[in-house]
Amino acid sequence: MARKYYRYIFLLVLFAALNQNPDSIGGMNLPECVFTPENSRIRNELTENFDYEYIDTSVNHFLRYWNIKGASVAIVKNGKLVFAKGYGMADSSRNITTEPYHKFRIASISKLITATAIMKLHSEGKLNLDDNVFGPGGILDREYFKNPRDKRAKDITVAHLLAHKGGWSHRYGDHMFMPHVVADFLDIELPVSTEDIIRFALDKRLHFTSGTGRSYSNLGYAILGLVVEEVSGISYEDYCKTEIFEPLGIYDFELARNLYEERDPFEVRYYEPYNAIPKESIYGTGEMVPAPYGGNDIEALGGAGAWITTAPDLLRFVMSVDGLDFCEDILPEPSIEFMTDRSNGFAPVGWKATTKNGYWWRTGSFAGTSTMIKRMPDGTLWAVLLNSSTWKSSLFTTDINRLMSRIIWNTDTWSDLDLFSYLLPVHVEPLSVTAY
Repeated sequence: MARKYYRYIFLLVLFAALNQNPDSIGGMNLPECVFTPENSRIRNELTENFDYEYIDTSVNHFLRYWNIKGASVAIVKNGKLVFAKGYGMADSSRNITTEPYHKFRIASISKLITATAIMKLHSEGKLNLDDNVFGPGGILDREYFKNPRDKRAKDITVAHLLAHKGGWSHRYGDHMFMPHVVADFLDIELPVSTEDIIRFALDKRLHFTSGTGRSYSNLGYAILGLVVEEVSGISYEDYCKTEIFEPLGIYDFELARNLYEERDPFEVRYYEPYNAIPKESIYGTGEMVPAPYGGNDIEALGGAGAWITTAPDLLRFVMSVDGLDFCEDILPEPSIEFMTDRSNGFAPVGWKATTKNGYWWRTGSFAGTSTMIKRMPDGTLWAVLLNSSTWKSSLFTTDINRLMSRIIWNTDTWSDLDLFSYLLPVHVEPLSVTAY
């Protein structure tokens, strides 16, 4: 009874505060008057009592030089979150400054999540990496995928998709970013689904025999998202949340939505270079719209690139698959070795690159989004999430890496405060209050 009583008191106080100033509590900007306790506990002010002037100067200069609207930077040393701070604007149209609790699209960093889900199912004996995905007896033995034009597609395995060896290349473009071509070919209405895109790919010949080459494939990881659903019996999103994130005490991962008005309450706004060319709407309206909002179908990417999250929670996830000894990994050691040991012919799996001397990284990039995470052998992990893209496109992550290398090299001392301690260890239901 006492707990319930105090909850009502909190709601009344919160309601009064929102009616006085519906956009802030204690100086914290609140999107759409929705307040989630676990999101708000790591804030910029927590770094102000320690000398991080070099980091602040470097990041702010970087944002000005590249015309980046907003950034979230987080650093882990020896298992502790020693730095987490937002820079610039989360949403300049609403004058909201960036805080560590703001969520960003993480683009292809999502592939590390999908690979982890597949490897977890494998470690639990629910699938084999050499299982066929299509054809009779395949995991996705569905009527919609029944008769691929190229019979070699029936030999595609889970491991092939994990390693970008499925047989598709970008010879004619990226399957996941050509919805109008897919709709025309299949004679269906827009928007197209992930299943439609896969069907389109299967109605074409493979570009190479699976397993004989490697070509980066968003399509392959979108297919793996459906594999997770088929094997687990629940949606891809629900599986990742209940079997990966929630056991780690993480609740800030969501699958992105396409339109600005459908964004998560704590999600940033996305920005392109000033001269970016609009794209035809994926909804078939004929409108020319910004790529981040209706020009690209983020939702259809699924396991290839659709997740949003905060920088601190992203690093909490990375800590569970980094193979370091500072916390228990969510995957067994053989699974992590398979994902990172390039001598096995499949790695890197989920990661963008892994080196023998222990540097692993994953990048993500599409219109309005630039992201990178890196694991270093000395126990340092870092994440940079940006709500803007540049003319350099995916090559921009090289500049992000240079920035963070300078920051790590030139920062001699770090706070003893572990900012992870400000995250709630158990889930607290979000409180939604409407301000009038």
